[in-house]
Amino acid sequence: MKPYKKFLLGLGMAGSLHLTACTSQNTTETETMNTAQQAQGQLPEDVHSYAEPAKAVARHLDLEIAVNFDTKTISGKATYDIENLAKGNEIVFDTRGLNIEKVFLGDNREETTFRLGDSDKYLGQPLYVTIKPETKRLTIQYKTSPDAAALQWLNPQQTAGKKHPFMFTQSQAILARTWIPIQDSPGVRITYNARVQVPKELLAVMSAENPVQKNESGVYTFQMKQPIPSYLMALSVGDLVFREVGQQTGIYAEPETIEAAAYEFAEMDKMLVAAEKIYGKYRWDRYDLLVLPPSFPFGGMENPRLTFVTPTVLAKDRSLTSLIAHELAHSWSGNLVTNATWDDFWLNEGFTVYFERRIMEELYGRSYADMLAELGYQDLQNTIADLGATSPDTRLKLDLDGRDPDEGLTDIAYEKGNLFLRHIEMAVGRERFDEFLNKYFNTFAFQPTDTDKFLNFLRTELIKGDEVLAEKINIEGWVFSPGLPANHVKPTSERFAQVEKLFSDWKNGKPAAQLNTKDWSSHEWLHFIRMLPEQMSPQQMQDLDKAFNFTNSGNSEVLAAWFIHAINNNYITADKALETFLTNVGRRKFLVPIYKALAATPEGKKKALAIYAKARPNYHAVSTVTLDEMLK
Repeated sequence: MKPYKKFLLGLGMAGSLHLTACTSQNTTETETMNTAQQAQGQLPEDVHSYAEPAKAVARHLDLEIAVNFDTKTISGKATYDIENLAKGNEIVFDTRGLNIEKVFLGDNREETTFRLGDSDKYLGQPLYVTIKPETKRLTIQYKTSPDAAALQWLNPQQTAGKKHPFMFTQSQAILARTWIPIQDSPGVRITYNARVQVPKELLAVMSAENPVQKNESGVYTFQMKQPIPSYLMALSVGDLVFREVGQQTGIYAEPETIEAAAYEFAEMDKMLVAAEKIYGKYRWDRYDLLVLPPSFPFGGMENPRLTFVTPTVLAKDRSLTSLIAHELAHSWSGNLVTNATWDDFWLNEGFTVYFERRIMEELYGRSYADMLAELGYQDLQNTIADLGATSPDTRLKLDLDGRDPDEGLTDIAYEKGNLFLRHIEMAVGRERFDEFLNKYFNTFAFQPTDTDKFLNFLRTELIKGDEVLAEKINIEGWVFSPGLPANHVKPTSERFAQVEKLFSDWKNGKPAAQLNTKDWSSHEWLHFIRMLPEQMSPQQMQDLDKAFNFTNSGNSEVLAAWFIHAINNNYITADKALETFLTNVGRRKFLVPIYKALAATPEGKKKALAIYAKARPNYHAVSTVTLDEMLK
């Protein structure tokens, strides 16, 4: 959203990155994708979509739209190639807040009837289109609402350049339906082409083959030849430039940001090589990044071919680039093999966290990956404490019926899912587990899968009737039970042990300035700050801040963690920096705990509301829907 040795297609590490695929490989890939699309008829029910893909399913989208910054709307036509599996008279799409103007059938554009069903708070409205048993193509003419939840419209002052407006989409989990009428289920995959009209001084990019520079017309065309689920539909429009990093990798960013981004993400090619070494050929042709303005609500979004990423990872020391490894890993777990419903979200994120850390281990060693694992475990423990150890929401297999699927986007899916995979690896050994995962990615490539399918594959391909191994893996305890199994293995880090020793010295009275922190990474700093006592004296706060300049840190992870202590200890020296941070950064990971800490006291809540009133226009709907409820 967000890590060996076996090659899927028998290519060497460097060769798999830059070698042009031969005809037989292209044929195999095409056959795999065609088989995947045919498999959509046997999907589990998705309670977060009105679509009925077992009856009539979209296979391909031709999107022709215009982006209007004055009205903050997108308008145009969505033309679908469909397969009427049941030979019925109706196909259903998901919409939310869309103005559906007309619908046509066939290439000759014969107008047909349609109706919108009842509206639901989370799901929007079903769009029922009348078709014929022989219908293979239809066109929906529509316009978005100015407050479409997937679309973030930024005025020039909210950008790095301060000269031009900016727009980006965020479709996950079920927001694609707010900017395209679509079968908005992760179990339905489509290919797409697009023609997008934007102001001529701006560049448009999508989760597809992209241009690398502006043109005079402001019209851009796109192609995504691999089938993708709707939540990976993505568009961004802004004053963007492109910088190549490697033969398959590059960066889009505002001109004012491109140099910092090029430095920060200079090792993208190395990450791609490491990923291919572990789990085989990268199947999406290019891997580029788009650095968005700071209002982007997530660390990154794994849109195929073009990961959207927050500028909060531009730490000037490449210390937060595990996030890029995470989004790259999604090219296998999530984008290639996709959770069929949002109840199975752990299949996307748990696998991706595991793969991300394997990539980081490959590049920087086991001790580095161990730090990430321990920080993740800390996050998991906090999430379990917040939800309650017996909460059903701490199970890997969720039940989100009647709820916003965003409620499932917690560290349970990410970190408990990762721990389960680490647990299996320890039970069978890394080499055997890698062979299993390679086979899993190959078997389900370009297909949706669910928890039951994965577990059946696990039993068939890895456990193979070994009752001792089955008991050791403990599927029931990990997947269907709340909390963590009692015998789970807690990650540990030797480098963090050294941090803990220095922390103990400080706690016992040694001045912060005398601690030897010279070679610490962001992860060591974060571990240190997380160990600080909840209540500290003004002298302790000043000692730490004077020695380490936390309040003025350029590292967003460090800064956000420090602000929690500043709030809890009424450290007013940090107030100005806190307000600046909250006004400019829209990443939900940082906003929620900071506002929660502020809202814990009447005086703090008053301060939170004052800041929020200024900052809210800078936040994406994904963030405001949470914060509005918290601060009401």
